[in-house]
Amino acid sequence: MAVHERLTREIRRGPKGPKVGAFFDLDQTLLAGFSASAFIQRRLLSGRMSPRELVESGLGALSFGLGRTGFSGFMATFTAAYRGMAESVLEELGEEVFERQLAAQIYPESRALVRAHQEMGHTLAVVSSATPYQVAPFARDLDIPHVLCTRLEVENGIFTGGVEHPTCYGEGKAIAVCELAAGHDLNLDESYFYSDSHEDLPLLDEVGRPRPLNPNRRLAQIAKERGWPVRRFRSRGTPSAGDLARTGLVYASLLPSLWAGVAAGIVNRSRREAINMVASVWGDLATSLAGIDVRVEGEEHLWSQRPAVFTFNHQSGIDALLMIKLLRRDMTGVGKQDLRWNPVFGPLFAAAGVVFIDRADTARAIEALAPAVEALRQGRSLAIAPEGTRSLTPRLGRFKKGAFHIAMQAGVPIVPVVFRNALDALPKHGVVVRPATIEAVVLPPVETRDWVRENLDAEIEAIRQRYLQVLEG
Repeated sequence: MAVHERLTREIRRGPKGPKVGAFFDLDQTLLAGFSASAFIQRRLLSGRMSPRELVESGLGALSFGLGRTGFSGFMATFTAAYRGMAESVLEELGEEVFERQLAAQIYPESRALVRAHQEMGHTLAVVSSATPYQVAPFARDLDIPHVLCTRLEVENGIFTGGVEHPTCYGEGKAIAVCELAAGHDLNLDESYFYSDSHEDLPLLDEVGRPRPLNPNRRLAQIAKERGWPVRRFRSRGTPSAGDLARTGLVYASLLPSLWAGVAAGIVNRSRREAINMVASVWGDLATSLAGIDVRVEGEEHLWSQRPAVFTFNHQSGIDALLMIKLLRRDMTGVGKQDLRWNPVFGPLFAAAGVVFIDRADTARAIEALAPAVEALRQGRSLAIAPEGTRSLTPRLGRFKKGAFHIAMQAGVPIVPVVFRNALDALPKHGVVVRPATIEAVVLPPVETRDWVRENLDAEIEAIRQRYLQVLEG
């Protein structure tokens, strides 16, 4: 299954090998928004930016915008305030801004483009006018080895307040890429450059495959005149009215699902039937109204052995809904303690027997899992995320042992469920659900009856490796 197959088809049909370069601008290309704005906002809100620095930076930006100052002059004005500051301060700030704000704003489509180039063996680089403190976290997350950007002068770990020349802007981007090409024997006539701005024309003209992404008005016109293919992504950034409406419908669909559950419970005189009906109706209705198309591979493994512990990689706030849709009946789950107090989902999940745990207290969390073991023994399956918390990015986190201890104690199998791109619909810290096609790969059940505590780490790692194989496949 390949969600972005049409988007990446050109790349996969093109030339292979490291002599082909794939160069990506950052702002509005990999990222929906501007990294500098998030940087300034974080410094301002944290009290690390003085009013004088704010005013001077604003005036510098205005002068640059009006064409009175070149980019190098603008950067010199902007970075003068860093004089005497330890470089580590901006390194830490860059990581903080990425984790809290920007990681969730990476376009899923851009991730797909990056991955397609990597699979073709191309040489990748981020080419941005931003500083390394903005760019480096993106490059690391996307496994892009080369960072070409505007660098600040540093002596003995301390900023001098100056900027290294040439800056990576306009012609400077073309110079930086040509130097990279010379050092790595790249064929620029076969290479790609993705950008949103006409200011990057020097580099767009340098490569054989210019690819405007989310282009501004001037670049869109130039692309039209030159026959360059244009793509626009709307999966991140400001949500549309349709996105807001669909998100509202996801919550609103709970009401008819509850009515159906109450009716089923009364007719069958069964609380479990009521819960099963709510789950099956809401899972189908909410995903449909949200515009989420769930494509399942290995669906037979959802039913071949029950009860079971169904583990899933936790990327998105919508993962619980996806698991409800997949499992449909006779199930419960494990959630963090905060969820108990949610006015909408807290009472519903409590009624369904969800076990709430305090992840900050390991001893009490283990004790709290006892009802989950009992639920399995009574014939209900359990859905649980072994990572424990949602990921900022598609990277798989470390697995905790709780899910596997539960399976061992109850004597039931583990059924791994791998979501390849649930992050597309709702990233961590996100609120608005976006339409997406989500791939779910259900792996064959893993028996736990012969497991022993001494070998548990190895058994867990073997399952985690199966997740990695699917995610990298």
